[in-house]
Amino acid sequence: MKYSISQLSKLAGVSSRTLRYYEEIGLLLPREKGDNGYRYYNTHQVDKLQQIMFYRSFDMELDDIKNILDSENFDPIKALESHLVKLENQKAKINRLIDNVNKTIMSLKGETTMSDKEKFAAFKQNIVNENEKKYGAEIRKKYGDKTVDEANSKILDMSQESWNSLEELNELLNNTLKVAVEEGNPASETAQKACALHKEWLGHYWSFYNKEAHLNLCLMYTQDERFKEYYEKIAPGCADFLYEAMKIYLA
Repeated sequence: MKYSISQLSKLAGVSSRTLRYYEEIGLLLPREKGDNGYRYYNTHQVDKLQQIMFYRSFDMELDDIKNILDSENFDPIKALESHLVKLENQKAKINRLIDNVNKTIMSLKGETTMSDKEKFAAFKQNIVNENEKKYGAEIRKKYGDKTVDEANSKILDMSQESWNSLEELNELLNNTLKVAVEEGNPASETAQKACALHKEWLGHYWSFYNKEAHLNLCLMYTQDERFKEYYEKIAPGCADFLYEAMKIYLA
């Protein structure tokens, strides 16, 4: 099949202007241009546009999409399998929320009863799933399945009161860390208070505690870009600062 830019625009549901922009940045080039200057696309470009639209649906930047699709190692089957996993995770997340809303409606109508734990179960489950997706492989490798499963269970079994306390503790921890980093001394009273708060925060997740594991966790914050990015949002250099402060605290 050969499509003009207007035909492909209608087929894919994107504007001709968008397709011209994709051509301009080298993301999606037409297969050929006619003597009249018209652009034509074939099945290969259709498949590539589909991949672009999949990646865009996950809010990926165009530059990143271009790097992926232009890579020599790009495998369209593996890419589609990856898209499928993400979509299934999204579907499961939405289904949990739908189920929770339905139960809440029935409860408000007096057709059933709903415990306080059930009211927030879907939200907590989504948090557990997000953490598993982002960090599961690393922390399971480092601490073992049993430890991670127990931590997940602690989150899911939390009462709303405990959950609110944890949220307040997390905010206090981050604010204290921010001030400590600005002071610039890992041995300061503020920095050591942040370490104590971090230990308290950790107790909400871990069913065990030892100093070596705590320090190794803080070391991982400095080595894994995803953890480091989280702490960078609190204050520049926060992950490294916390690790240095924790060495003093745990000594």
